[in-house]
Amino acid sequence: MEPKTVLKEKFFIVIRGKTRKGFCRGCIGRVEAELQPGELIGLMYCGGSNAGSPKSGGIVRREDTYPLTRHQAQLLLFVYPASKRLELLCNPQLFSAICKLSQDDLVVVKNKKGHLPGVVKNLMQIGRKENKDDLHMLGFEVEFVDSDHNLSSKKPAPLPLFSAADIVQVVPSYSLPLGLHWKDGQCGGLNRKAVTRINSMPNIGSRARQVSDNDTERSVIHSQSSSTSHVPLEVGSMVEVVSNTGITVYGVVQWLGALEGKTGEWAGIELDYEVNGCSDGMYGSQRYFTCKGNRALFIPVTKCSPDSRFFCSSTGRETSKPTDTSPVPPFDDTDENAPPIPESKALSLLVGRMKGIQGHINSCYLDATLFSLFGSSMTLENICQKPADMDKPITCTLRKIVNCLRRQGFVPAASVMNFRKQLGCDTFRTEEKDPEEFITVLFQKVLCMEPLLKLRSRQEICHGAYTFQVFLEKEQMGQMPTVQQLLDTSCLSGDLKFEEMPSCLMVQMPRFGNKYKMFSHIIPSTELDITDLLYNSPRECFVCGHLAEYECLHCLPDRKLQPGRIKQYCSTCNTQVHTHPSRQGHSPKTLAVPADVASNTPVPRHMMQLFAVLCIQTSHYVSFVKYGSDPHSWLFFDSMADRCGDDQHGYNIPEIRACPELGDFLSQPEEELAWSNPSQAPELVRRLLCDSYMFLYQNPTTPLSKPNDQE
Repeated sequence: MEPKTVLKEKFFIVIRGKTRKGFCRGCIGRVEAELQPGELIGLMYCGGSNAGSPKSGGIVRREDTYPLTRHQAQLLLFVYPASKRLELLCNPQLFSAICKLSQDDLVVVKNKKGHLPGVVKNLMQIGRKENKDDLHMLGFEVEFVDSDHNLSSKKPAPLPLFSAADIVQVVPSYSLPLGLHWKDGQCGGLNRKAVTRINSMPNIGSRARQVSDNDTERSVIHSQSSSTSHVPLEVGSMVEVVSNTGITVYGVVQWLGALEGKTGEWAGIELDYEVNGCSDGMYGSQRYFTCKGNRALFIPVTKCSPDSRFFCSSTGRETSKPTDTSPVPPFDDTDENAPPIPESKALSLLVGRMKGIQGHINSCYLDATLFSLFGSSMTLENICQKPADMDKPITCTLRKIVNCLRRQGFVPAASVMNFRKQLGCDTFRTEEKDPEEFITVLFQKVLCMEPLLKLRSRQEICHGAYTFQVFLEKEQMGQMPTVQQLLDTSCLSGDLKFEEMPSCLMVQMPRFGNKYKMFSHIIPSTELDITDLLYNSPRECFVCGHLAEYECLHCLPDRKLQPGRIKQYCSTCNTQVHTHPSRQGHSPKTLAVPADVASNTPVPRHMMQLFAVLCIQTSHYVSFVKYGSDPHSWLFFDSMADRCGDDQHGYNIPEIRACPELGDFLSQPEEELAWSNPSQAPELVRRLLCDSYMFLYQNPTTPLSKPNDQE
C-alpha cells in the first residue's frame, strides 16, 4: 500500500511497544508518511549528546505513539535517557506547566546539591541546525536564589542549563523562605536583582544560542496570562495569593471569618510549604486553626483567588481530577499478551515516580496485590492462555491492566476503578479492605480458578482455600519468629496438612489489619520447606534420616531439639527420644506412610520461593516484590507514595523504588537474622520486618491449576 505523505509537521513520542525498525520506548520522531493499517513512517531524532540530528527512519504503530507539538518535542529531546521522558509525560500537570514557562517564573530544579529554587531567565536552543531536518533541543537557563533570599548573580557568568526533566516544581515560590510579612495587604517579598542576558553558551559552544525575541512562536517562552472569575471561597478551597512583588503562594483555606482589629472577611490559609514570617495557625494571641509551623498565612479574602493550577477559566469552575485527564492516552490492549517483566528490564521500566499502579480512594490493598501477583511473577502466567473472546468482561479488564503494567510500567487509576466497579460489590469501589478478601474474589469470580490450597484436617476432611491464615498461641513462638516457624507451628497446632504441593501459597500473618499484630517483627523465609506439611508424603526422620513414622507436636519448641522445627521420627528414634524424662508426657501421632516406599529411600524436599510481601502501616498497604533470581532483585511499591493537590481535586503519585538492601539483609544466615536488631536495619527493611501482613510464595516447577469451566 502506498504511503500517504504528511504535509503538516507532526511529532510524536513512542510510549509503548517492542523495539521495531529503529524505534523504541521514549524515542522522539517526526511523521514522514502515514500507512493505512495504522502505521507511521517516521524520522527518529537523537537527544542528549547527539543534539537534534535525525537518524534513519522507521515504522511504528500509531497506537504505540503519543502526538507532540514541536515545542514539546524540543523540550523532551533534551531529556536523557529516554525513559525519563516517559516519566515526565506521566505527570501531566507538571509537564503542561513546564511547556508554558515564562521568563522570571519561579521553579525548583534538581541538581547535585539537591532541590534548589530559582528563576527562569532564558529558553535556550541547543544544537547546530545544519540541515532542514535538524530539530533544536530546548533547555532552560535558571538563576538560583541564595540563602539570603537574593538572586545569586554576583558577577556576570553563564547560567546553568537545565532540561525539562530537571524541573520538579513550577511556580513554587511558596517553597522558598520568602520572608512574607503581611500587613493589611502589604507584602515584603523577594529582592530581585537585574541579570544581564547572555548571548552564548560557553559550556556548549556553538551548539547553543539564546532564543531571540523575533524567533518563531514555537521557540519563544510565552508570557502566561490568567484570569479567573470570582468564585466563592469556603473552608477546603485551594487558593493562590499574589503579592505586590508578583510572588505567588498556594495553599488550602482552613479558616474564614473576622480577625480581631481587622475589617472585612479574612482567610486563614495553610500553605503548601513553609514560609518565614508565617505561623502555625495563630494570629496574635488567638489560635484559629492548627498546622505545621511557618505555614499559616492570614490575608483578606479579597486577595485570594482559586488555584489557577486546577482552574478552568472557560467555565469558571475547577477542573476534574487530574487522573481523569492524562497526556498519555488510555492503553489500548492488543490480542498479544505481555509476558512478565524480565529481570533485565524491570528497573528501567518500573523504578521511579508515577510508576506501578496508581492508587485512588482506598485502593491500596488492591494495587499492592495486583502488582505483587502480576508484575514479574510467572506463577499466574497461564491465566492468559485462555482465548480472549472466551473471557468475561471483568477478566478482559484485568488482562488490560496486567498488559498495561507490563508494557508501560504504569496503570492509571481510572483503569483500576473500572475494574473495581466490575467486582460485584460497591464496597470495592470506596471502602478499605484487606488483601485476602480481594484475593478470594479475584481467583474465584474473576479468574474462575479452583482454590489454590487443598487442606486436610485430622478428621480426613479436605477443604479448599485461596490463602492460609496462621493461627497459634503467642507462647509457642519466640519474639521474632520466621515465616517457616509460624507456618509449621500453625499446621501442627491445627492438625492440618496440604493435600498436594501448591503452586502459589499466600501465608497471612497472625494480625488483624492495623489494629492488632501478635509479633512486633517477623523474619521472612526466602525459601519455605513444606515437605513435612504434605499429607501422605514420605518424610525423613529428624534424627537418623530414615523414613519417618511418627510426628510430635510437643517436641516442636524443645530447646534441645532445634526449636521451631517440625519433629518426625522413625519407630526406633521415636522410642529413644521420648525416653527422656522431659518428653515422657508427649503424645506422638502416627503418620500415614506410603506402602511402596522403602525405609532408607532419600526423601526429596519440596521448596517454595518467596516472591512478594504485602505490608500494612496505619491502614495503608504497600508491597515488596522480587523481580528476578538475583538475591538483590527487590522492589518496593507504594501506590499512594505522594499526592498532588487535595483530596477532591488532586491525584495520587505511585512510586517504585529499588530495594537491594533487602537482599543484603535476607542473605544472612538464619541464625544471624534471629539475633539481628531490626531498629538498626535500613528503613525499608525495617518496614518489612515490622509491617508484614502476607507472604507470597511460588513453586517455580509447577504451573497453577488451569481455570475451571465456571462462567
